[in-house]
Amino acid sequence: MAYRQSPFANLTPVVKNLLIINLICFIPFIIWSEGKYNDVVVSNFGLFYFDSPHFRVWQLLTYMFVHGGWAHILFNMFALFSFGPILEYAIGPKKFFNLYFICGIGAALIQMFAQAVEVHNITGGFTILQPNLESTYLQFGDHAQKLFDIYRGPTVGASGAIFGVVVAFAMLYPDLELMIMFIPVPVKAKYIIPVYIVIEIISGFGQFSGDNVAHFAHLGGALLGFLLIKIWRYR
Repeated sequence: MAYRQSPFANLTPVVKNLLIINLICFIPFIIWSEGKYNDVVVSNFGLFYFDSPHFRVWQLLTYMFVHGGWAHILFNMFALFSFGPILEYAIGPKKFFNLYFICGIGAALIQMFAQAVEVHNITGGFTILQPNLESTYLQFGDHAQKLFDIYRGPTVGASGAIFGVVVAFAMLYPDLELMIMFIPVPVKAKYIIPVYIVIEIISGFGQFSGDNVAHFAHLGGALLGFLLIKIWRYR
């Protein structure tokens, strides 16, 4: 009988531990009701705007380990599983660890900066008085719901860090061919990744109705992944 190697046999240490931690942090989503999960996990460990009554400084780190559903965590962990080990082999565990968390935390700060710009455009300032009162938002008329969403809507997920990993991977292995869903032929990384970035830019600035994805967090992670590889002078 032919021996089949486990697909997890070649996992590098940092990637393996990140996968384990993310899956452990997802257990409350599995065992709790959606309401309890949001009240306990998301409201304390998801990332909120710095002026929100829900903001806590540790959220800049913990939001990366909070996911909003099965599709969310499976997509992020599949990307980490696919691109992470190769990148970690290339740059080493220490720098991969640094890249992952710098991109993740940087993504949070850039997302918050984009929110601050939106708040300023609506209110003329970066903060509002009594953000804990729903009546505060009503004075901003047609923009009330948008402002309320910024203050009360959390950012969750490892996507910012993952975008940094994927961009760094594409910079080191631009000619590696990837299989993408719905595309029947392999496409080189140097062509696929820029397309994703352009889509995020259009989506972020377009602010399409019903879109609650933190596109600027994705772009922030991608930018920092690009800069770190440049700073570290990898080719």
